[in-house]
Amino acid sequence: MPNKNKRDEKNFSQAALDYHKAEPKGKIEVIPSKPHSTARDLSLAYSPGVAVPCLEIEKNPKAVYDYTGKGNLVAVISNGTAVLGLGNIGAEASKPVMEGKGLLFKIFADINVFDIEIDEKDPDKFIEIVKGIAPTFGGINLEDIKAPEAFYIEQRLKDELDIPLMHDDQHGTAIISAAALINALEIADKKIGEVKMVVNGAGAAAIACAKLYIELGVKKENILMCDSKGIINHKRENLTPEKIDFIAQTDLQSLEDALKGADVFVGLSKGNVMSPEMLKSMAANPIVFGLANPDPEIEYNLAMETRPDTIMATGRSDYPNQVNNVLGFPYIFRGALDVQATAINEAMKLAAVRAIADLAKEPVPEAVILAYNLKGLNFGREYFIPKPFDNRLITKVSIAVAKAAMESGIAGKPIEDFEDYENTLLDRMGRDEKLIRMMQNRARSNPKRVTLGNAEEYNVLKAAQILYEEGIAQPILLGEKKFIKEQMKKYGIDLNVPIVDPMDDDQEEYRLKYRETLWKMRQRKGMNEYKAKRYVRQRDYFGPLMLHHGDTDALIVGFSKNYSSVLKPILKIVEKEKGVDKISSMMMILTEKKPIFFADASIIQNPTAEDLVNIAKMAEITVKTFAIDPRIAMLSFENFASISDTSKKVAKAVSILHEKYPNMIVDGEIQPDFAMNSDHLADYPFSKLGTTPANVFIFPNLESANISYKIIRGMKVAQVVGPILMGLKKPVHVLQMRASVDEIVNLATIAVLDAQRREGN
Repeated sequence: MPNKNKRDEKNFSQAALDYHKAEPKGKIEVIPSKPHSTARDLSLAYSPGVAVPCLEIEKNPKAVYDYTGKGNLVAVISNGTAVLGLGNIGAEASKPVMEGKGLLFKIFADINVFDIEIDEKDPDKFIEIVKGIAPTFGGINLEDIKAPEAFYIEQRLKDELDIPLMHDDQHGTAIISAAALINALEIADKKIGEVKMVVNGAGAAAIACAKLYIELGVKKENILMCDSKGIINHKRENLTPEKIDFIAQTDLQSLEDALKGADVFVGLSKGNVMSPEMLKSMAANPIVFGLANPDPEIEYNLAMETRPDTIMATGRSDYPNQVNNVLGFPYIFRGALDVQATAINEAMKLAAVRAIADLAKEPVPEAVILAYNLKGLNFGREYFIPKPFDNRLITKVSIAVAKAAMESGIAGKPIEDFEDYENTLLDRMGRDEKLIRMMQNRARSNPKRVTLGNAEEYNVLKAAQILYEEGIAQPILLGEKKFIKEQMKKYGIDLNVPIVDPMDDDQEEYRLKYRETLWKMRQRKGMNEYKAKRYVRQRDYFGPLMLHHGDTDALIVGFSKNYSSVLKPILKIVEKEKGVDKISSMMMILTEKKPIFFADASIIQNPTAEDLVNIAKMAEITVKTFAIDPRIAMLSFENFASISDTSKKVAKAVSILHEKYPNMIVDGEIQPDFAMNSDHLADYPFSKLGTTPANVFIFPNLESANISYKIIRGMKVAQVVGPILMGLKKPVHVLQMRASVDEIVNLATIAVLDAQRREGN
């Protein structure tokens, strides 16, 4: 979550506009999923070939799932009457939100989405429009429709359509908070049928939450629901039908009255409506769900200071136990679509609740722990809801929902082999597609000082702004101070971070210290005091010396200079890791499904077999820091043949690796396309790679690695991060020339993680 204390709202608002305005417009797009390069392809895709599946579907309407994309297509539909916290802003103004919801469906569950904004506020007309377009879709996600119309619209559409449908504003929060409630009650040692609950807020989400809690066992008579006028009791008039359902027979009137002796508070209202005194009046081990965003009903730290026995969840990512709808809706629809369910019923919602609750009790994988930069996560007061970065959600929740649909008799296509289905889910998503988000989240937990060279450049300044405002790092700008300030003014970047100018008078103390260091380090390698004095006024030397002296935690340089010229002063100042003879570099290639790694792409021009061994070992260590299990392919243009000199060199490296590091998953010499293909790997049963594709590729020379990644970068088919330097004692990385803003942010993020790791050692 953005650091609210640092973020400049004016800058952030402009960044949001720039993000949405950038080409291509919008956040989702339609791309062909079938071959279309030849005349035959086109004749199959459209006329005359398309007539054949049309006639099959006419004979058997269910065949639409076999011959079209309906089974993996969801409509996100709104009329814009209750958009986020913005209210009734209209259908067209709601489109960015609906596109954003579509993006979440895609990245978390690989579900395609068309966002549909309907300019119709009349509920019956709205329903008829949705019914008219429903045959296009495998499921419908209603979004941001105001209450009480939302209840009526959802119920009628559920009754009249035969595809999965859910109003996520209601049921998403209900499902996640219900899972949290089950676990919080266990921690508090309280029985669900005995607790007294206060629900503050009486909108669509609050009503849905209360109804689901009752399904789980909370007694209706033990719930007091409050709206802006106080407790909904028998004295109130002019209530909606949904509120009438929660009328309490009590003379109590205010939220303050309701909370006295209560076991559970669920806030779905607005920030800071619960005072410390109200919290003190609750029963022992109070369960407090402050779900208003961005400010909970009571601030987390204030609640814990007031009542250390509080068991608390919020809607925010920077506090423990975030109730986040993304834990539910992508996976609920995934499971429903995959069995061609005719609805999303109560059994499926309860199955999702229990799957989410149970997952929080399971041992937490290292990848999740690393994502939040924690030493451990164990079920308890600070962890009773799974984290959004937990990749197990897609299997646990989707499978539970699919099984519930089958058991309740509404699955049109039951799953026969759930083990195979689980593998399909993992393959569909790629096990590491959330890597950048995971890394940035880890960085935010303990941001480090990162010095950025070439700070006069727009891309560097913009990256510094993002790093600062998002709390990923504490940037230090290295360059000519006057020019940097002029550029900041020119580009409208208001950034309150240190600017270090090696030529500036205020750096004289540092220049003296650095000059002494440089001279002592290099005086027997051709460096005299005069040269040292001159060099410390140059940023290429000043930056590494800052790092050497601990005046920064990490260094990013090289935006506008040749790689080797920038690397030269670094190697004169920053020491190598113990046992490292030659440093190396690695590129992270973020493909659509999962990251892969190329080494060495920047430094060792023609590595020996021994060099390849060291590159592979350094790559293994580095990749593990990203919570990824490295599977290393030693590349050549031959498969286990060792005919050419190149292949013989690679084969020798593999032999050494197998002997010295028998537990490493590494093999070769092998061609890259074979190393990436399970079927091809099956032809070599003796290989340590087995039939699981490699994700780390060690190239036989620099030319092949460098050319390969630059082709990928130039084609823009994947995001490229790096080069990541390996083998130095300090976190320092050299940018590619003219690196993009995202590339700089990503490399700086890696530098922060590197600094965190070294601090922990």
